[in-house]
Amino acid sequence: MGCAISGLATKTEFSQRDREEAAAAAAAAHLSEEQVQMIKDSWKVIRDDIAKVGIIMFVRLFETHPECKDVFFLFRDVQDLERLRTNRELRAHGLRVMSFIEKSVARLDQPERLEALAVELGKSHYHYNAPPKYYNYVGTEFICAVQPILKERWTAELEEAWKTMFQYVASLMRQGYQDESARQRHLAASPKDRPDKKNTAL
Repeated sequence: MGCAISGLATKTEFSQRDREEAAAAAAAAHLSEEQVQMIKDSWKVIRDDIAKVGIIMFVRLFETHPECKDVFFLFRDVQDLERLRTNRELRAHGLRVMSFIEKSVARLDQPERLEALAVELGKSHYHYNAPPKYYNYVGTEFICAVQPILKERWTAELEEAWKTMFQYVASLMRQGYQDESARQRHLAASPKDRPDKKNTAL
């Protein structure tokens, strides 16, 4: 399943404010060792229900931010959101997102690997034409989806830890998106650097 946007944002819309917000988010998003352990411990419980969480997360996302539905061309015309709870494509996408979250949690002790993972995902979202303003929404809906699963284990401290992690990951994805946007603009401005299709065609 791919992502696509219809009239939500252009690929080159990046203001100084966007860059400043990304830098501020990265600077503010620092997890303590205790927070890292809290996240890892809670993930051991969450991972048993990752398919369920993935579905709930995206149904809630489409309920609270209906404009996000346009990002996913397969669901753009779906009016009855309850039907999505049994949708195979949404389940598959939810599982992919949960897999990314799992990898992020596993790399919390390895910041360089986490940075590489999230930046690369941000670059790929440029090609999906999925702008950074939507990245934080996923973290918010994930937190809402896992609270009932963790029950009494959920605390204000754990919520803050997850929020901080998602803030950091979203800032890295935003960086990747911006880097790829700049690279594509450079390529577009330098057509002479592109291979000549007439010479490469078979």
